[in-house]
Amino acid sequence: MRQDQVELDQRRSAQVFAGADRVASGPALFDAVLLDRDGTLVEDVPYNGDPEKVRPVTGARAALDRLRAAGLRLGVVTNQSGLARGLFTRAQMEAVHARIELLLGPFDTWQVCPHDDEEACGCRKPAPGLVRAAARDLGTVPDRCVMVGDIGRDVTAALAAGAAGVLVPTPVTRPEEIAAAPWVAPDLPAAVDEILRRQAAVVPNAPPWSTSGDAPGSGPGRARGNALGVRAEWPTTVGRSAAPVGTATAGRRGTVLVVRADSAGDVLVTGPAIRAVAAGADRVVMLCGPRGRAAADLLPGVDELVEHRLPWIDPAPGPVAPQDMHTLTARLAALGADEAIVFTSFHQSPLPLALLLRMAGVPRVAAISDDYPGSLLDLRHRVPAGVPEAERALSLAAAAGYGLPDGDQPVLRLRADALPRPPASLGPPGYVVLHPGSSVPSRACPPEVVVRIGRSLTDAGYRLVVTGTPQERELTAAVAGPTGLDLGGRTGLAELAGVIANAAAVVVGNTGPAHVAAACGVPVVSLFAPTVPFGQWGPYRVPTVRLGDASAGCRDTRAADCPVPGHPCLATIEPAEVLTALRLLDVVADDTRATVGPTATAARSTRTEPYAAGAAVTATGGSG
Repeated sequence: MRQDQVELDQRRSAQVFAGADRVASGPALFDAVLLDRDGTLVEDVPYNGDPEKVRPVTGARAALDRLRAAGLRLGVVTNQSGLARGLFTRAQMEAVHARIELLLGPFDTWQVCPHDDEEACGCRKPAPGLVRAAARDLGTVPDRCVMVGDIGRDVTAALAAGAAGVLVPTPVTRPEEIAAAPWVAPDLPAAVDEILRRQAAVVPNAPPWSTSGDAPGSGPGRARGNALGVRAEWPTTVGRSAAPVGTATAGRRGTVLVVRADSAGDVLVTGPAIRAVAAGADRVVMLCGPRGRAAADLLPGVDELVEHRLPWIDPAPGPVAPQDMHTLTARLAALGADEAIVFTSFHQSPLPLALLLRMAGVPRVAAISDDYPGSLLDLRHRVPAGVPEAERALSLAAAAGYGLPDGDQPVLRLRADALPRPPASLGPPGYVVLHPGSSVPSRACPPEVVVRIGRSLTDAGYRLVVTGTPQERELTAAVAGPTGLDLGGRTGLAELAGVIANAAAVVVGNTGPAHVAAACGVPVVSLFAPTVPFGQWGPYRVPTVRLGDASAGCRDTRAADCPVPGHPCLATIEPAEVLTALRLLDVVADDTRATVGPTATAARSTRTEPYAAGAAVTATGGSG
């Protein structure tokens, strides 16, 4: 795994794992917008070598000018197999490009694949080579790019490179491509609208309330723990060099309580927002639930943890006990928080906790809420459907006046000092991790499917490491077989992160370890059940290939148990698809059939060198 260790705040343990290729920094989501040519920028004329046939799509010039005005660099990435087939010359192609620039304005890079499918190059979409080449040419990295295209190949190439992918369907777009896309816009101007909206949403606003002169305990209407007639007692917390309660540093905003009370994956995707808050606060206290505690321990920027189960969030709640709520309110009052930011998923309500925070005397509360909050919230933020959960949370932090500092960027991260060394039995980095289970049954592949995947990986020469919970030991043993390494039941979340950090790729469903992989910068083959939207819950800003039937009957049901007989969304995945996905991610098998162990040969990870079967052509557009 690649490492990027950045000291974000000398008061905190801020060394974090992330991709070393993430050289750009700052809170902006995107540096560049990459666009497919035919069907996206201009009407699709098959194998066009005639500039007179160029017809821009409706609204293209105005939309592109808006991107330019926003400071975004623009590039075109296009498959042009007509060159390989002799249907037009390079000079004719560049004349077409010159005409496009005359009509639509200049582009900062043109990346062209001149090959056809038979050449098996690394640049022809859906391979990610063009996207990577464009990012390099524009001086950025793929995860700070967004790719707009009209067919599934465009989106697959974007995701495999680690970029965001927007599908703008046309009559040639297949229904299954639309279903699988993480982000769909009706046309190019609408795609640009959403790119700019998402870009602006994570830029911090001025604080929505006064931040001067209010020391902890002096805010308006503050009644320190007296709303229930109870004495506030200090909670049981885990300290992380917290600033003293009752003090505020100039330019910072005292003690801020951040809340994410559900599972490990939910906590991890909230990480960028919590780091943004930490950059502007003296002290960050996090309230989490028992299901997310292990993940909260791994987050940079948290000074203290308070663990308490919230029955309106927990997926297997017990009855609401008045004394339990009484105790929680006292614990919240004892924290001395000047502000609270309640992070939730799109289907959860922050209002029950907001009521308790008011009763605990917290003077300022912010949350996302579609429901009318009355006087429970000082900042009621709203987010459109479909936004990735990490960005949803980061936009709330931005609305409250918090942004990521220089040197950080909107990706998932873990505290490097919290990850133990992986066991020596793993051997050198470069193995493939297969995590067959899931905390939610509907999101787990059928056992027979993952067993076949495991056999195919080892037969193809990959070093296989299988992970899982203690309850999944029988499954992990079957998946590992005689040549894989079975770590089922032998890793907590921190140990699992240490294992994943040295992997070449992770094959996993939409469950917590997928977000661990994203936080480690490790590519993901996502066996994604469509019970929740992929655009919101897919691995965030890391190279990913999605597999599975995105249009299955369970789509968007949020079902915990599969509602469709036969589990068709995942049961149809073939092992060959997983091998193809690994090749798209440039994760290749060992040359020998070595088992995992100290003498095993490492598989190569994501490559950035020229492609053996022919490189992409950096073509001129004619006018710039």
